[in-house]
Amino acid sequence: MNATPYMTTPTEYEVLVIGGGKAGKSLAIDLGNRGIKTALIEQSPAMIGGSCINVACIPTKTLIASARVAHSVRHAAEFGLWTGEVTVDWPEVRDRAERVVGAMREMNRNNLNAPPALDLIIGAGRFVGPKTVEVRDENGKVRFLKAERIFINTGTRPAKPSIPGAESMNVHDSETIQRVPKLPRHLVVVGGSYVGLEFAQMFRGFGSQVTVLQRGPQLLKREDEDVAKALEDCLRNEGVDIRLNSSVEKLQQDPTGPALQFSTQGKPERVSASHVLLAAGRAPNTENLNLVAAGVETDARGYIKANERLETSAPGIWALGDVNGGPQFTHVSFDDYRIVKTNVFGGGSRSTSDRLVPFTLFTDPELSRVGMTEKEARQKGLDIFVAKLPVASIPRAKTMSETRGLIKVVIDVKTDQILGCSILSIEAGEMLGTVQMAMLGGLPFTALRDAVFSHPTLVEGFNNLPVNPN
Repeated sequence: MNATPYMTTPTEYEVLVIGGGKAGKSLAIDLGNRGIKTALIEQSPAMIGGSCINVACIPTKTLIASARVAHSVRHAAEFGLWTGEVTVDWPEVRDRAERVVGAMREMNRNNLNAPPALDLIIGAGRFVGPKTVEVRDENGKVRFLKAERIFINTGTRPAKPSIPGAESMNVHDSETIQRVPKLPRHLVVVGGSYVGLEFAQMFRGFGSQVTVLQRGPQLLKREDEDVAKALEDCLRNEGVDIRLNSSVEKLQQDPTGPALQFSTQGKPERVSASHVLLAAGRAPNTENLNLVAAGVETDARGYIKANERLETSAPGIWALGDVNGGPQFTHVSFDDYRIVKTNVFGGGSRSTSDRLVPFTLFTDPELSRVGMTEKEARQKGLDIFVAKLPVASIPRAKTMSETRGLIKVVIDVKTDQILGCSILSIEAGEMLGTVQMAMLGGLPFTALRDAVFSHPTLVEGFNNLPVNPN
């Protein structure tokens, strides 16, 4: 049924923001508080605050925290403590995550309703002209909005890999797996990258049998082989069944649940499961925006093309966050907001070209990295020295019985500058900040190694990193 428009004359704003992820909501609130007439278009009330709060960072890390507690209780005897068998109340674990999400969503709603010059408009937005957007609400009612400056922050969603049989089966992505009513008996994760590994270890911590099928010869293909292997060993020691060089060929329904046919180095194999998670990356939310009407170009995958100042091919339209094809991290989206805030509304000249982007994989132990890997540095032909240290040699790690992992720093031999650092350790994300600040400040590697850190702390481990013997 065709909807009847209730507003045919566009309402004019100074700024339109399409999508309320980290960049979009931060910009909208900022401008609204400054008295700049702004509209923020968000497709659903369930997504107020963006993907991070509602379906990604916050709920998953809340679930991971529960799995971490279960793991700790099971290993309490190492600390001289004795407990009974761990029982996982999955509905309560899931409800706890939903309570955390609900509170943060409500906080974001309040923040968006506070600025006097900001209108929060719920509905699906699409361009109908260069600077005009149609918004259709859940009841089919339509309104039109117009502005000279438009910022797109519609983000991404889980990609759907093309696997025969998957389209007719109840398989899961990174969002739906969080809401399953029962704890999986046997979870098969297709994909051995960041998202897949977090869920694999998490559900293993809750007691599920877990199998990971990875197409390539190592997990985390972007990381150095020794770092990826160290994390692989941690997961295997916890009982995660990891199959490398495994290509999924078909999914089918068995009487007891889904089954996957795959080959490992050409050898046919088969595994049955209660649940299947397809962790195959992300896809941009651009197909319904009608970007052609606005003159906004996309690449072959649908990501919006944007330059170093986040400007699109259409004057007066910018692309922020995941949708522009850059690093898919909330902290990058927030920096995108700072770039356009400085450039468009502050007369500055910031860009994406000079920023140092860290990341943290929230496995246990965590894996954090900033800058180049050893592999990347050698591919560039750089003269490097690699300083490595096992976490087991750090006194603080020993006191915590958290000795798994390593620190790996890549150093330019000629300048003694830190080119990159990978840390696989408990609290690696916190430790990495110290290295990143040294890199931002242009400090030589020796300044990090010779700094006086308090004892006993994890960052004190940097004092024991070796120096280039040459």
